[in-house]
Amino acid sequence: MQYQSLPQLNEKVSKICLGTMTWAQQNTEDQAHAQMDMALSEGVNFWDTAEMYPSPVDEDKQGDTERYIGSWFKKTQQRDKVILASKISPASFLRDGQTRYNAKHISAALDDNLQRLQTDYIDLYQLHWPERQTNFFSQRGYNEDMAAQPLEGLTSFLETIQALNDEIKKGRIRAYGLSNETAWGLMRYLCEAEKNGLKAPITVQNPYSLLNRLYEVGMAEIAHRENVGLLAYSPLGFGVLSGKYLGGKRPAGARLTKYDYFQRYINEQAKSATEQYAKIADDAGLDMAQMALAFVNSRSFVTSNIIGATTLEQLKSNIDSVHLTLSTDVLDAIEAVHTRQPNPSP
Repeated sequence: MQYQSLPQLNEKVSKICLGTMTWAQQNTEDQAHAQMDMALSEGVNFWDTAEMYPSPVDEDKQGDTERYIGSWFKKTQQRDKVILASKISPASFLRDGQTRYNAKHISAALDDNLQRLQTDYIDLYQLHWPERQTNFFSQRGYNEDMAAQPLEGLTSFLETIQALNDEIKKGRIRAYGLSNETAWGLMRYLCEAEKNGLKAPITVQNPYSLLNRLYEVGMAEIAHRENVGLLAYSPLGFGVLSGKYLGGKRPAGARLTKYDYFQRYINEQAKSATEQYAKIADDAGLDMAQMALAFVNSRSFVTSNIIGATTLEQLKSNIDSVHLTLSTDVLDAIEAVHTRQPNPSP
């Protein structure tokens, strides 16, 4: 396994991060425990979850993913072996849809996170998406409705930073990060923290894959200059970049077969790009999923690559991508496809 430093924590986290979003929807508790066992045995010490998981969202199952992790901690007594990340989410079914990133709601959410996870601290606590309306979750452009939304009535950046810093002082979290954030939002957090002598966010969890490289526009430079690493999610575009949906296939039990959402990964432009990436992998004798993950692993602004799997075979293959170094010819071929078909799945 390869490891990267997380600022403030002074610890090394694995280049591969264990994603848990499907647990309690596509994976049972026993299967989740088996994934955690395998991940840790393979050197994957960085795990990511959220209070609203599993996904797709189900109010009756909300929090079950964290409960599965908590039961594993209780069973194995290996909490100290894991760098754990979770999130507070402004989902409509949490806190009556009124979630604000203020001290009251952060504290209440964290109470529940910790109880479900059966731990007294979370290493990295993330804001799942901004309170404000902006272009995230497949929204490529910035529109007039977003611009018209006043910031008055939303939690100020400083108030959120102070609340998270207070939780750090209490020892309930060790550091914090952002998710689905824009360049403007990230810089506001960084500037407000610096101006007020407070700890700043150390990571941003945003989508990044061969089908969506928008992070490279603006955000990558911030990651480099400000030492705020990317935690890349959906690096396989919901499994599309494994090649299993090529030719219109819909494998039984696969995510996009079971759930009618995230269609952006199988639009016509994405299909075309995926076919071209599949040919690159085939010509180079590479497993397509491993090639796609190895590309993400190779980016200097990526701190960790969040993989998800429904089977142990998938998990092992995804973890093994860390050992693959792509040749210059393969990287050049990938860039050529990206030039012809940039970011089809924002």
